[in-house]
Amino acid sequence: MPVTFDNTFLRDLPGDPEISARRRQVLGACWSRVEPTPVAAPTLLAHAPEVAELVGFTDADVTSDWFPRVFGGNALLPGMQPYAACYGGHQFGTWAGQLGDGRAITLGEVVTPAGARWELQLKGAGPTPYSRTADGRAVLRSSIREFLCSEAMHHLGVPTTRALSLVGTGEPVVRDMLYDGNAREEPGAIVCRVAPSFLRFGNFEILAARDDRVLLEQLVDFAIRRDYPHLHDAHPVREDASDAVRAEAAQERRAAFFREVCERSARMVVEWMRVGFVHGVMNTDNMSILGLTIDYGPYGWLEEFDPNWTPNTTDAAGRRYRYGQQPAIVQWNLVRFAQALQPVFTAPEALEAGLDAFLSTYDAAYEGMMAAKFGLAREGGVDDHAQTLMREGFGLLFDTHADFTRFFRALGDLPAVLPADASPRTLLGDVFYGEAVDAHTDRLGLWLRRWHAAVSATGEGPTARRARMHAVNPKYVLRNWLAQEAIDLAEQGDASRVHELLDLVRRPYDEQPGRERFDANRPDWARHKPGCSMLSCSS
Repeated sequence: MPVTFDNTFLRDLPGDPEISARRRQVLGACWSRVEPTPVAAPTLLAHAPEVAELVGFTDADVTSDWFPRVFGGNALLPGMQPYAACYGGHQFGTWAGQLGDGRAITLGEVVTPAGARWELQLKGAGPTPYSRTADGRAVLRSSIREFLCSEAMHHLGVPTTRALSLVGTGEPVVRDMLYDGNAREEPGAIVCRVAPSFLRFGNFEILAARDDRVLLEQLVDFAIRRDYPHLHDAHPVREDASDAVRAEAAQERRAAFFREVCERSARMVVEWMRVGFVHGVMNTDNMSILGLTIDYGPYGWLEEFDPNWTPNTTDAAGRRYRYGQQPAIVQWNLVRFAQALQPVFTAPEALEAGLDAFLSTYDAAYEGMMAAKFGLAREGGVDDHAQTLMREGFGLLFDTHADFTRFFRALGDLPAVLPADASPRTLLGDVFYGEAVDAHTDRLGLWLRRWHAAVSATGEGPTARRARMHAVNPKYVLRNWLAQEAIDLAEQGDASRVHELLDLVRRPYDEQPGRERFDANRPDWARHKPGCSMLSCSS
């Protein structure tokens, strides 16, 4: 066990003096000590070998007796100091007050020999002071979804937290999945999540809401020092510097910090849009200061293209967190973050500049990304003709009920010469849902030929174009119905599909012969099956 812990969050920031899991308001503190609640029979169901290596665990560690006990909440390694963090948040646009780690417990911060820092956090490890009326546990289905999606997103190239392990607890958990009064017992599980930092906007919001300026200032400067050390080093201060010089350097660091959070958040959401990912619950307490995708709950990937689609049953009426609104919600959340930070800034201009940086970063990155998806990326930017083609292309995607992932993959596969009499179905294959495409065959056919002429005009051959487009358009995404199939088997004691999907998502851009069923339109049986279309926050 070569891992070394250096728990700076506990060492550098004040904690809750009470040591218990009693539910309470925690004031004047950033964290509360709480240990995982032991479970009956911790069993390792799956692990991500790349993450184990990243953190510093060997194959022998993973196969040892202690590994499932530690990551099932029954034991601690030397140096671990478990705690739950205090934070608040805006949920569905409304301030919700104190939230905190209600079913997440951080075990500690691992520091690797190379100097990388990784927080290890158990999700579903029992109650904490922030659990409110809940039990702090997680069911197997939601744990499988988080475990697989964390790794799927990483291999897609989307900024994300990672997942080390999936441990079955051997204990039932009672959940009402659809909130319809039909609660039932389900298998319990625990995921170990891994990230350089789990700090989120809500950690700062709760302090601002309580007018705790001193602690807010401490937390901001701590986040810069630990999670943005390059910004701390970029604004050095001599030991004999005056208070005024120190204050000015602090303001410069804080301005650079907020700006970079904005820029990272912009790039993160652009990547969501690229792969058709919908987070589903983009509350401010689910926004990472590192621009990572965190808290995988009712997420989903677009199947038939619909900018108004949300995977969250709780969001079904308002569709606040729908696919097409995600960039605007990230911006809204950043405004809330700016408002929380305002007490530690001497002038609002720095915060306004950060918000401006979000817009400029997003606009440039989104335009370039979409041009790459359509194979229309050019040096010097995207011209008006390409903009028109992309806009019309999305209109056709919507009207024809095309599968988002499969359409773009098929587009990249089109040959150097299009047969004169070939229909869109012949050219693209079965990438459509239902018969809607039949009403738009002529429009789509004309668009395909205009698109083909545009990408062919550069002289680039189809092989090079295919490689370029396939590098940004995945063949495989973790569709909800695929995850549900793995869940159904795992609930019967068979985790083999979890392992198969984990292997699949490691190479999402590659052709994987023999796995054609994982690259298919959603089957009819999955259209309305729970877990396969929309999901609840307990999913």
